Amino acid sequence: MPGILLARIIPDMRIAVPREIKNREYRVALTPAGVRELTSAGHEVDVERSAGEGAGYLDADYVAAGASINPDVDALFANAELIVKVKEPQPEECRRLHSGQALFTYLHLAADRDQAQNLMASGVTAI
Repeated sequence: MPGILLARIIPDMRIAVPREIKNREYRVALTPAGVRELTSAGHEVDVERSAGEGAGYLDADYVAAGASINPDVDALFANAELIVKVKEPQPEECRRLHSGQALFTYLHLAADRDQAQNLMASGVTAI
């Protein structure tokens, strides 16, 4: 999990795991096992409510691993230093990103000029 490797470099990060909103995307960027590894290393992990359900993980699984469950997606994004996702951010997610944050996800920017421009305008560091 490359996102976990990034978090090992920077101590005590606040990491957000939003629910994927792209049509027909049911995966989640972190499993409860990944959350456990990050929280045991001193990071705070906030998972959006129901983010893992499509992949078979319940909110209770994330809480047991040390995560906080956040029902407010705006607050989830606003308070995060690192946001981990499976798919590229959708336009409404790009509007929530800001300078000082890192986004770790799969990006296909050559095929999506608007997305590239939205990410640049947000000031986020996109990996």
